[in-house]
Amino acid sequence: MATTKANEHPAPDLFHGLTGEELREVERVTSTRAFRKGEVIYTPGETGEALFLLREGAVQIYRMSSEGRKLVIAHLLPFSFFGEMSCIGQGMYDTFAEVTEDSVMVTMNCAVLNGLLLTRPEVARRILEAFGRRVLEAERQLEDTVFKGMTARVAALLLREADGDEVRGLSHQDIAERLGVYRETATNALNDLKAASLIQIGRKHINILDRERLRRAAGE
Repeated sequence: MATTKANEHPAPDLFHGLTGEELREVERVTSTRAFRKGEVIYTPGETGEALFLLREGAVQIYRMSSEGRKLVIAHLLPFSFFGEMSCIGQGMYDTFAEVTEDSVMVTMNCAVLNGLLLTRPEVARRILEAFGRRVLEAERQLEDTVFKGMTARVAALLLREADGDEVRGLSHQDIAERLGVYRETATNALNDLKAASLIQIGRKHINILDRERLRRAAGE
């Protein structure tokens, strides 16, 4: 049977391979909503009822410490999905999900998703793969926290986020939240890298001046 082009659907990686009829049924039972920057989609302890498919914009998944510091678990871009664990046994959300850019999201009821998982095991496999990637990222964050100093952690983050030799869209506060530290701590580490002539700091962008030395600073 014919299939719909993957990029025509809000989550092409998740639903790749479904027939046109199956995709139309998915779209029939989902709803689309616009979110403004700063809106919180869910908080810890809320009962999970839906899978969220990000069509446009960006979303952060994070936890809050008892001191009120934010630790970003995942920064999601278009065609990502989240909230899946509430649909496959967890029952409730254990993190915050916040919109960081004006966004458009498609929501799928958990009952509909679970029915799809029974008939399309490859969808279940993709959900588990995505969850596995997030677990690995969380383990990497924990490893960096335990074994690396702050300057090394900031250097590693810049290398991961760089597009070529430029990092765009990350403020000092963003970096602090991605690493679960205070803004002043992140700023001090950035200034150390700047003083070593490894980076150049602009407004909402950072240029990498010496990638090889920055890798060494990151302990890579």
